Amino acid sequence: MLPEFKSIFDLLKAFPTEQSCINHLENLSWGGNPVSPFDASSKVYKCAGNKYKCKNTGKYFNVRTGTIFDNTKIPLQKWFLALYVFSSHKKGISSHQLAKDISVTQKSAWFLLHRLRYAFDHPNFKAAVGNIVEIDECGIGGQSYYKHANKKTRNEDGATISNKASVMGFRERGGNVKAMVIPDRNKDTLLPVVYDNVKPNSILMTDELVAYQALKADFKHYSVNHSAKQYVNHMAHTNGIENFWSHLKRGIDGIYHQISKWHLQSYINEFTLRFNTRDYNTQGRFDLILSAVSNKRLTYQELIK
Repeated sequence: MLPEFKSIFDLLKAFPTEQSCINHLENLSWGGNPVSPFDASSKVYKCAGNKYKCKNTGKYFNVRTGTIFDNTKIPLQKWFLALYVFSSHKKGISSHQLAKDISVTQKSAWFLLHRLRYAFDHPNFKAAVGNIVEIDECGIGGQSYYKHANKKTRNEDGATISNKASVMGFRERGGNVKAMVIPDRNKDTLLPVVYDNVKPNSILMTDELVAYQALKADFKHYSVNHSAKQYVNHMAHTNGIENFWSHLKRGIDGIYHQISKWHLQSYINEFTLRFNTRDYNTQGRFDLILSAVSNKRLTYQELIK
């Protein structure tokens, strides 16, 4: 039985050797019965050095094969420590700091963190939200008046939405958050996203954006008028999803400083899972993410393409 860990000290006691990490990952991934990543129906032979052989394909594999740990020389002990720190720190950790903490290069730490974000894209938090749902959008990116003149686009000025990446979020009251990058905030973009991510017969809470008024045809819809300084209208408010935006933006500003639009969804997945597991204990969150690493291989070339 694995002892419960609530701190880094407890984690190091729970996983004192590389073999203890391998055993734990095998138990989470296979439950004691190894499964071939090449043919799940195949018989598996145990070999030396924590390797296994798939009878049907003749290929060798181990518990790392086909996961975020595949094809890396970084020991699982360092991966486990990185996962613990990354998942338990409310605002994440920079690649420069992680590189110092686990004694790897900054480039390796950056790649390692992106592989962990890849595992953070957890299916448990992909389901549509329902009941009472708050919907809002936010802009992620710098403000124009901080940019050098040669960095600005034509007619770009101030903190306009047009020069920021748009993100749309849903928060079920008392439940989970879903958030995704969207190309723009037009009605034809926003409404299909709502229908794809919200269960029928839900009660929707939004701000005064005109595009949302069409939702009245299929949902009970209430709104608040933020432009008129109205933030609560009886049961109507979007304070829950805006609370998530504050976590996201403070994490980006304080830890990561700048994020490219190409990688933005990965960072949103990171903050979404951490927010949705706020009621988990440290070990529960750790094992939840470890259980999702299968079929999650991410190569460096895919990351930087």
